[in-house]
Amino acid sequence: MGAMAGGLLGPAAARAAADPWADLPTVLAGIRPPSFPERDFDITRHGAKGDGKTDCTEAFRRAVEECTRAGGGRVTMPAGTWLTGAIHLKSNVNLHVPAGATVRFSPDPRHYLPLVFTRFEGMELMNYSSFIYALDQQNIAVTGAGTLDGSSDCEHWWPWKARTGCGWKKGDPSQQKAREALSQMAEKDVPVENRVFGEGGCLRPMFVQPYRCANVLIEGVTIVNSPMYEIHPVLCRNVTVRNVTVRSHGPNNDGCDPESSSGVLIDGCTFDTGDDCIAIKSGRNRDGRRVHTPSENIVVQNCLMKDGHGGVTLGSECSGGIRNVFAQDCRMDSPNLDRVLRFKNNSVRGGLIEKIYMRNIEAGQVAGAAIEVDFNYEEGNTGSFPPVVRDVEVVNLRCRKSAQALALRGYATSPIRNFRLRDCTFEQTAKPDVVEHVEGLSLEGVRVNGKAVSLPG
Repeated sequence: MGAMAGGLLGPAAARAAADPWADLPTVLAGIRPPSFPERDFDITRHGAKGDGKTDCTEAFRRAVEECTRAGGGRVTMPAGTWLTGAIHLKSNVNLHVPAGATVRFSPDPRHYLPLVFTRFEGMELMNYSSFIYALDQQNIAVTGAGTLDGSSDCEHWWPWKARTGCGWKKGDPSQQKAREALSQMAEKDVPVENRVFGEGGCLRPMFVQPYRCANVLIEGVTIVNSPMYEIHPVLCRNVTVRNVTVRSHGPNNDGCDPESSSGVLIDGCTFDTGDDCIAIKSGRNRDGRRVHTPSENIVVQNCLMKDGHGGVTLGSECSGGIRNVFAQDCRMDSPNLDRVLRFKNNSVRGGLIEKIYMRNIEAGQVAGAAIEVDFNYEEGNTGSFPPVVRDVEVVNLRCRKSAQALALRGYATSPIRNFRLRDCTFEQTAKPDVVEHVEGLSLEGVRVNGKAVSLPG
């Protein structure tokens, strides 16, 4: 192991506390997917055509209205390609996309107007509607074995990131000015209804975004080519994301980002993304502290992570706090997957991240450190809100190849606390570990490059 700073905690003391995994059954028992009446509302009854050319936006809207008026059921369609703008779900509606059906979302930003109340990188605003959106609804779902296609590429949506090599060149429209303006508005507590963006702002919408909703199910679908985050439940309760496949390699194309949400199960999913596979968030800076709602009771299990910046990531928008996260029985493997477990924070974000538990993870190749805590992310130590990461446990992680086993960087004034590894194996690590400002680091049954590494009990 590399040089270590801070106090050391032996395994006997580290395991004196109760087993944190004992809480998992209670957390899982509190997450239950909604059910729906066995009634179908076919969008073809409202004029939709699956030719990939006919605009079906109004047909979707009418079918959703009909379904919710009847007390709920499934809005569905036959096989085919169904072109549409924004779809807004309402209570007791299950948007069901069967095998052979593709719902293809228009690349025209005007099809995501009028503006809606939403979040962009942890800040509230009025912006383009997410492709599938719901506000203040309950018992909603997107299910089926079909495909949701966001039609995003280096000609549509992605160039707004202002990233060279993907359709953008200097002088082209980009999100930079609007993003900075939104940040300034949030720091000045400008009322959200006055943070108006949309046309000309180039702030990309999310794909699936239930906002302040309860009892949400996303199941079975394949999601491709999103403008930005794929699945983004915000301020939601009781969310199940199950057996979903995400393939999208654009900028900020996170797979699933629960934000300020509680009771979230992400189970049996495959992520192949241009950013973090899973990123748990809770609002950015002053806006996150204003809303003051943590993400908590999150379970990630039985997932496959391919490309991405991090397999399971916490932050960087974490100002509202993150707690009680359980990740287990996942596989990760790609030279384009950077980390297994990643924490991103700084003293501008702040926020308390605690009770984060991971076990039974098989990782093949990752490009960076297998486990990283970075308090110097982006702005670094330039603010007055010390980040806190404490009570983290990783058990039975096997990583076959990585740049490092650990890259843990806290602050002298705000160290990482109570970080425990047990029965973990790191093979073919290329560089020494970095452990800076960590208090209560416990290593038991840990092997790095074939050598046992432990701390005294």
